[in-house]
Amino acid sequence: MSLDSELWRHFKNLSGIPRPSGHEGAAIDYVANVAKEAGCETVRDDFGSILIRVGATKGMSDRPTTILQGHIDMVPQKEPESEHNFLTDSIKLIEDGQWLHADRTTLGADNGIGVAAALATMTDPKVEHGPLEILITTQEETTMGGANALSPNVLSGKLLLNLDTEEEGKIFIGCAGGLDVSARIHHSRVETAPADICMKLCIGGLHGGHSGMDIQLGRANAIKLMTRFLKFSAATYESMLCEISGGTARNAIPRNCTALVTIDEEDEEDFREAVEEFEEIFRSEYASIEPSLSFTTERVECPSTVLDEMSTDDLINALQAAPSGVCQMSADVDGLVETSVCLSIVETEGDVSSVHFLVRSATDSRKADVASSIESLFSLAGAEIETFGEYPGWAPRPHSANIAFVSQIMKEKLGYEPQITAVHAGLECAIIGSKYPNLDMLSFGPTIEHPHSPSERVNIATVDRFYDILCAILRNIKN
Repeated sequence: MSLDSELWRHFKNLSGIPRPSGHEGAAIDYVANVAKEAGCETVRDDFGSILIRVGATKGMSDRPTTILQGHIDMVPQKEPESEHNFLTDSIKLIEDGQWLHADRTTLGADNGIGVAAALATMTDPKVEHGPLEILITTQEETTMGGANALSPNVLSGKLLLNLDTEEEGKIFIGCAGGLDVSARIHHSRVETAPADICMKLCIGGLHGGHSGMDIQLGRANAIKLMTRFLKFSAATYESMLCEISGGTARNAIPRNCTALVTIDEEDEEDFREAVEEFEEIFRSEYASIEPSLSFTTERVECPSTVLDEMSTDDLINALQAAPSGVCQMSADVDGLVETSVCLSIVETEGDVSSVHFLVRSATDSRKADVASSIESLFSLAGAEIETFGEYPGWAPRPHSANIAFVSQIMKEKLGYEPQITAVHAGLECAIIGSKYPNLDMLSFGPTIEHPHSPSERVNIATVDRFYDILCAILRNIKN
């Protein structure tokens, strides 16, 4: 398949520029330079987002202004053996038949394809369009910061096309809201017993994935699996926990987790056998979902201190009881998750362990209830609880004339009726809509699988069709 269109040119260029959340400056500079070469006006805000105003092509000045919107940042996830540095290295693109993926890292198709499509409408001479406003935001994957910082008086268009969803043949008109919950547990440490040895435990090989889009797939959470064994180990071998580390992104299902525990040297052989037995248990439970799951242990040098018995129990018990997964399915939309929570990160540093959750829900009251449950649980372990980063849901407007208009174009291009639905993930439409309450919004995109994980890949043919649909919308839109 050919990757030589304007969209693919821009995506390849963006893939050559490091752009994890919080480090998007060079990528935004690229966008600004593209706009400058096209003779378009740009406005950059203090948070780093950029708005491009694009004039209408010949004969299209009477059309309404359309807003194209996406985010420039990407989730930095890689396989353990990868030496990729997301702050300095280009993403290595690999074309594999019908798919494009990266070399053991996230691809950045989320949302690089959407941004590339928006830029292509500005630089592709074949595209006919009325006035455009192209809004490219920053830090969507971490805090929705770019959308939150958006001024309420810079956009003039009445229709916003968000280019940040990942299933061809669907038009999204609503999304879940979100809330971050963080717990900090302070520990007491004691000297490591002279007769004890230290064992390093590693769980890996999991799919991980987007904690909203993939949460209903039943994938294993590496932190939860590790905690199950730690609970057994503490009861069976009186093991003491030195530290635990799992997950790297607030909005990704953890793929890996490591822990250091101390045990009596006489128990080493039994301990190793127990790890093998748990690996078999985990493999059996997730046989059709996590075929590459691995659970290993090795003897390492002992640290000088370990968490004391109470601290070990408090942390393990809290993690064992912590919710993670689907909490409630939608009563209105078949197959749609209404409320979920992901235990996404745990990290021990010295005498403090930090635990992070991302709660998602289409219902504010249920979102608050799940957050309250986490707070209640971790308060029993004496943790300090912080909630932050809350963003609203996006309420659908199913009777919008623009939905019918876009749906008809999709049907003509794809040969079937598109599905009108909502998504259990956070879209910037929710925040932008709160600032522009009269703005009509919808979202669509190509097929992207396994975003937020090194398995991320995009179907090449669906990208080309996605761009064709976008161009048709811009060509045919009328007041």
